Amino acid sequence: MLIPLDKTIRRLQKVRISLMRSNMFCAMSGIMMMGTCSVKDGVPTAYTDGRNEVYGREFINGLTDDRHVAFACMHENYHKMYRHLTTWKKLWDEDPRLANMACDFHINLKLVDQDPNETLIAMLYKDGRPAWCLDAKFRGMNTKQIFDILKKRKKEGTGKGPPVEGDGEPLDDHGWEDANARTDEEERELAQEVDRAIRQGKIAANKQCGKGMGGGDWDLGELTTPKVNWREELREFVRTTCRGNDASSWRRPNRRFLADDVYMPSMVSERVRSLVLMQDMSGSTGCDERMAAMSEIVGMLKEVHPESVDLLYWGSYVSGHEHYTQSTMDTIAFVTKPKEGGGTEPTVAIPFMKNKNISPDCIIVFTDGYISNWGTDWPAPILWVICGSGGSSITAPVGKTIHVDISAE
Repeated sequence: MLIPLDKTIRRLQKVRISLMRSNMFCAMSGIMMMGTCSVKDGVPTAYTDGRNEVYGREFINGLTDDRHVAFACMHENYHKMYRHLTTWKKLWDEDPRLANMACDFHINLKLVDQDPNETLIAMLYKDGRPAWCLDAKFRGMNTKQIFDILKKRKKEGTGKGPPVEGDGEPLDDHGWEDANARTDEEERELAQEVDRAIRQGKIAANKQCGKGMGGGDWDLGELTTPKVNWREELREFVRTTCRGNDASSWRRPNRRFLADDVYMPSMVSERVRSLVLMQDMSGSTGCDERMAAMSEIVGMLKEVHPESVDLLYWGSYVSGHEHYTQSTMDTIAFVTKPKEGGGTEPTVAIPFMKNKNISPDCIIVFTDGYISNWGTDWPAPILWVICGSGGSSITAPVGKTIHVDISAE
């Protein structure tokens, strides 16, 4: 017997409201209120285009336990929060099925870990095996890493059906086509909408559960829309800092950067191939400052496209070093492993770069500005990005300084 549509809609709405009111998922309330949520006939399971959610009536009615419905609901909203349909479009272009599976493996494992006792959400099992993509071996991996493993399995002839028996099938059908139809301007607007929704969810979680609570982890949208116009800042930085290296080169602009509206001389284009990005991990920096810095890093790499990036985490010593190329740069937010660094001594990076034979064309330091020794013998032009209102009056005595007010909406 087909359950009436209005009754199915009321059931889904009740589940969604319960999730938004729960301490475990209240931080997702902003994301869940984005766009529309509808139930339709003819939809095999569910899907999202990155803003709106659509659920099949038969699919919802086939889930007799509300915890399974809640799992499906959170699954769609995690797609929205991570902006999977934008971030991993290249994977979908390469292999739609494997891209769907990789995104689902990533999300489902996070959801299972978020509610291990299945108090609010629960994975659906059939014959004792997960019905939807789930594999503990993928814990700690991002979607691209999972995709690469699935692609290897497929190449080896084990990619027909589930990549490994018992892993399950994709939960939903992902609205890639709808997402791809958006213009660049619409994508920027969506990114801003997600950013606002994340902030609203954090505020709701802080009010309901206390600051720092709400069941979220570092991935829960802490990366927000960057506040720095990196095209303009880097263009000005190059103009004022680097032009002395070859003034005549400004007569012939670098075509490689013109598409990104970045005006660079041809000589600099041959040198600005590598960047060193340094993130302050000293005790004076808090979660907000660190996440603001990573947001700016991610935003910058989307605006300009160096050939390589060396990311250094530092304090009183270099606590972490990660190298990225153009093929891995867009995964930096998902794979990076921040490490505490003790005190605040940015100059520790100078001998470190020398010992590692790192010769950057530009160094960008993200810090709260509470530094006693700014250094003088940096091996490349240096740009200081001071994150936080506390350092708004601080200007580095060497290189150029810009400020990011993390309290600004």
